[in-house]
Amino acid sequence: MSSLVKEDLAKKLFGPRRQRLHEFIEVEGSGAERCYLCAAVTRSEEIEICMVKHWRVDREEKYEIVEKWFLKDLEMIDGKEADTDNPYFDMYFHKVYNLEAYSCASKYTFVRTLNKLNEMYLKKDLKIVNFDDTYLNDDSIWSSNNRDCLVLMRICFYASNLLCLSLCPLS
Repeated sequence: MSSLVKEDLAKKLFGPRRQRLHEFIEVEGSGAERCYLCAAVTRSEEIEICMVKHWRVDREEKYEIVEKWFLKDLEMIDGKEADTDNPYFDMYFHKVYNLEAYSCASKYTFVRTLNKLNEMYLKKDLKIVNFDDTYLNDDSIWSSNNRDCLVLMRICFYASNLLCLSLCPLS
């Protein structure tokens, strides 16, 4: 589902503006409408972070940018608590924006993307606090393209435990 939304966003909103959408996450919005936090690269290779409102008119999907910032203006990203599974984070621009991602995993995905875009284009000292570094680095075993590595490893671990237990003789 998210790949369809990403494709639709890229085609209807970012394509006409000649921008490349790199990542988006669903964030808590007001009312019944959905909101997405997006990271895109402009033609002049600036990284734009924007809040996009999503709604449906008849059978057509509509998108509108309601707020936008540039990564170069981002002072800090605060993940609130690195040792708990929470979707809350703050982005510090000229003011502080309190956000709630759909999940903790999507929060990490978005911050990982911003960090990667920063390394590719800006190379500035991006202050990221209260995030577990293990999950932020792209070279980590936990980060993969489909973000399912951890789940797969746990399933394999449980399956091997069950196999060992089933082969043990009962005394």
